[in-house]
Amino acid sequence: MKRNLSLPLLLALLLCSAVAHAQLYKWVGPDGKVNYTDTPPPPSASSVEQKSMSGGGSDYGDLPYELSQAVKGNPVTLFTTANCPACDEGRRMLNRRGIPFKEKTVTGNEDIAQLKQAGGTSQLPFLTVGRAKQTGFQAESWGAALTAAAYPETSKLPKTYHGPAAEAAAPKPAPVAKRGQHNESSAAAASGDVPPAIGNAPPGFRF
Repeated sequence: MKRNLSLPLLLALLLCSAVAHAQLYKWVGPDGKVNYTDTPPPPSASSVEQKSMSGGGSDYGDLPYELSQAVKGNPVTLFTTANCPACDEGRRMLNRRGIPFKEKTVTGNEDIAQLKQAGGTSQLPFLTVGRAKQTGFQAESWGAALTAAAYPETSKLPKTYHGPAAEAAAPKPAPVAKRGQHNESSAAAASGDVPPAIGNAPPGFRF
């Protein structure tokens, strides 16, 4: 016997589908009140934030389900430095495989401290896949760690995906005073050597 969906059920399904792809806006009104709406805020609003709402409540709603689950369970972070061929090779591998990752650059003492806090040593690149850690670039071991973390073997990234820009491993503090700031940062950069590259790529740096 042929089955048909009732009109109320059909409307409910359509509504759920619309909500799954809705946009959520957070903004502050002229009165200082924080508002949450699914429509764009007025021109007078400030501190506007926009977020895509997926049906599963994931922060990775724009990614395929398999990939978003891997990112949620085992996020990938790559520590690199400038003029590091091994770092470049590691970055290219992640991009070829379609791995969403955050890149942290190491240029000074504070960055080195953050690298060690994450489990790194005196060598770059350094990769974390969830709790797994990879020191130096080795394509096979990196690939095995990604596969074990349920990342797809081939890229599943949407063509419109753009990963986050690289940022310093240590968050930059807000400037306190302009005088002497340049000299202090220059001294920190001069005294903080960066780690070396190891693996199947040319060497890089050492403390």
